[in-house]
Amino acid sequence: MSTKGLYVAVVGSAACTPEISELAYRVGFEIAKRNAILLCGGRQGVMADAARGARDGGGIAVGILPGTSRSEANPYLGIALPTGLGDARNAVIACAADAVIAVSGGYGTLSEVALALKKGKPVVVLAFTFPQIPGVYPAKTPREAVELAISKAVMK
Repeated sequence: MSTKGLYVAVVGSAACTPEISELAYRVGFEIAKRNAILLCGGRQGVMADAARGARDGGGIAVGILPGTSRSEANPYLGIALPTGLGDARNAVIACAADAVIAVSGGYGTLSEVALALKKGKPVVVLAFTFPQIPGVYPAKTPREAVELAISKAVMK
């Protein structure tokens, strides 16, 4: 599989610090520069910052929204898909992604990480909130996170 058409999910908190926002933006930008498609929850915080980075990098971001209206989408998405699934949309993101990058985050992010691991998807963590989770690949920089995610997804 080439990186073109590869779906990399970026998951994280809807509320974040400026430092986490910058990490998420850089992750989105790096994904776009590799011609991969960014998949996210479509709302604010890490999701919006990563989508903005993807847009600024010339890529596309797809948002899997929890509600039934596109109006809840952040303005940086190329595609906004309302699901009406609430938190269950986390399973859609985990299943649709070829790899997942978790940037910081809370329990919702942890659920996406667990679902992705259960589905056998590579998961990379950057500035992750939770203690070491078996099976994840830690990264120190946005570039390293994207390179790890893509290389692990391509190897599958």
